[in-house]
Amino acid sequence: MTMTETSPAVSEIFGLRIDALTLAQAVDRCRDAIASRKPVLIGVVNAAKAVNVQKDVLLREALLRSDIAIADGQAVVWASRILGQPLPERVTGIDLFEALLAAADRDGNSVYLLGARADVLRQLESVLAERYPSVRIVGSRDGYFDSDEQATIATDIRDVKPDMLFLGMPSPRKEMFLAQWADLMQVPVLHGVGGSFDVMAGKTKRAPVWWQTHGLEWAYRLLQEPRRMWRRYLTTNTLFVLMLARERVRPRRAYSRPTHEPTT
Repeated sequence: MTMTETSPAVSEIFGLRIDALTLAQAVDRCRDAIASRKPVLIGVVNAAKAVNVQKDVLLREALLRSDIAIADGQAVVWASRILGQPLPERVTGIDLFEALLAAADRDGNSVYLLGARADVLRQLESVLAERYPSVRIVGSRDGYFDSDEQATIATDIRDVKPDMLFLGMPSPRKEMFLAQWADLMQVPVLHGVGGSFDVMAGKTKRAPVWWQTHGLEWAYRLLQEPRRMWRRYLTTNTLFVLMLARERVRPRRAYSRPTHEPTT
């Protein structure tokens, strides 16, 4: 395994530090974490999240606790180039998810799956067993649990000692769970993958590659769920453009990483 010798550059845009990583470099960082058993918490930044962290303090602090922040949205990559701090490429949560599973299949690593409905989770486990037969699934739990169950779930994850934990839950729930319980769980790789469980299980469709590379995944999703998504995308996309214009004139100072006591 190739160990990471130097730290890649970091772009600071909209007050957030985003690592200038390619997909291959992000996977290498995660493999290093497994080898050293030093946990790496992965955060993902897209246009909606860049907008929401400006006012949502809890989401912002959860994201800032990440050890690696990747550009999940093409709009973020374009913005970084406009602002003179170019990121090398978009590294989506689902692409990293699939790349880490492929690496786990080669290396014989173990994973824990947390999130989605129980039926989706069962289908996902079946898909992973077929595609990545050397991946060891040491535990799984659907995402429908109350806040008072979180400590027990985190303890269970710690006890089975997975190499990677994947959370198929929406924002900001996945960020909040990881920020609160990462220290207790002590999993080398922690990655919130949002709706990726549904996509890999075949329950929902991802946008075709052309839509992805042209930054139009949001439009593809809007076509699938117009009534539910139109207001969200109209609001966040408009605010993102306004933020970008303001950032060119007066860049926001980078937010400080919050301090917190480990959860035990």
